[in-house]
Amino acid sequence: MKRLPAALGLLALLPACDSLALSKDERHEAKDALARERDGGWNELFDGKTLAGWVTKGGRYEGNALWTVEDGAITGRQSDKREGGLIFTAVPYTDFELELDVRLDEPFDSGIFLRMAPAGKGAQVTLDLCPNGELGAIYADGFLQHNAEARKLWKSGAWNHVTVKITGNPYHIVSTINGAPLVDYQQPAGMEGFVPTGLVGLQVHGQRDDPPQNKVQFKNLRLRELTPTSREMFTEDGYGLLTLTPWGEANGWKPLFDGHSLAGWEPLGQPTGYAAKDGVLSLLTQGGSETLATKEDFQDFELRLDFKISAMANSGLFLRAARDGSNPAFSGCEVQILDDFNWETQTKSTLKPWQHTGSLYGSIASGEPKAMKPLGEWNTYSVRYAGTSLTTKLNGKELYSVDTAMLSPEQGEPFAKRAPKGFIGLQRHAGDVQGEAYAWFRNVFVRKL
Repeated sequence: MKRLPAALGLLALLPACDSLALSKDERHEAKDALARERDGGWNELFDGKTLAGWVTKGGRYEGNALWTVEDGAITGRQSDKREGGLIFTAVPYTDFELELDVRLDEPFDSGIFLRMAPAGKGAQVTLDLCPNGELGAIYADGFLQHNAEARKLWKSGAWNHVTVKITGNPYHIVSTINGAPLVDYQQPAGMEGFVPTGLVGLQVHGQRDDPPQNKVQFKNLRLRELTPTSREMFTEDGYGLLTLTPWGEANGWKPLFDGHSLAGWEPLGQPTGYAAKDGVLSLLTQGGSETLATKEDFQDFELRLDFKISAMANSGLFLRAARDGSNPAFSGCEVQILDDFNWETQTKSTLKPWQHTGSLYGSIASGEPKAMKPLGEWNTYSVRYAGTSLTTKLNGKELYSVDTAMLSPEQGEPFAKRAPKGFIGLQRHAGDVQGEAYAWFRNVFVRKL
């Protein structure tokens, strides 16, 4: 077995290492280091001696299980307080094949977890050798598929060879045990709470009355990444940040925000009021400029971005805005972003229908007034603007799909008199908010049509 690079020891020599403390570049560096150890495309995930490359934070079901290396195997037990928990790979994966040998004392409840992220459900292939437990079921906050017959495939007291393959989004999981089929599960489309990329996890299930010396052991762990089979435009790193896939690039998508600078953007007016760090663009409460504009103009395009706001924030997304110094909400148009939850109560005013989040400001109301998530949570705008046709979605719900030439705005000129081409902008507007920022943006991508 090949040794992992010494540099990976920095990631997780201790079980308490926290993968959330790793920067995006560090996670990519770790992944590149593993890639250099490939043998026929397979990555060795365990060096047989240490927990290098493994962490106990970074996915759901974190805990205080005891993880050690014994007899050349990753070994897990409940804590003295009968606590369980998972140990995770330090880097995330998307589509892959996994092979390992596993041995459990009986009774014991364990499992192999796939695509785990702090806010993602992932999937578990169960290894539950307790009374009424199931081997090879698929579990994610509840059973997705039972497997009552597979227990007969298990070799008690011996090492069992398990393979797991996960592909696609929605995912398809195929697993074998000792060369025999164990599970074949296709996730239905439309299930929420799952991410396309995440960590691999090994489990100790806690709060059981099993003998305290009982344990699970894993060895000969290796993984081979596969080319994503789904035609996804983006992959998520498990921390909410998107990366373009080759399919996305081939379809013309490009990032408008590089995650760490204002390259490609310019504040209109005073060059203050913005910050870029760790994949997030912040519209600060301190500063002079009210608009951050792309340096490039756009005419027909698709746009997607994530945003979240502070209480009492007033922001917006400008489309096709002119550079003549006029109000960009009306030289082009504005998709509104506002604290709908508190604005009317705090200001003792009544908003017009076209002033709420998602509305086309001054023109039409959102068709889904409750599509916005609670303050502090990330929302996603998807916009398609082609000719006079404008379609806007918020968190997957269509707000409107209109021919702007047919609109009669309450405020601003008819769309026929507005700029046919212009900048995409983010509004840093007035508002009595607490904290350092009005709004935050991330995952800003555009595709010209």
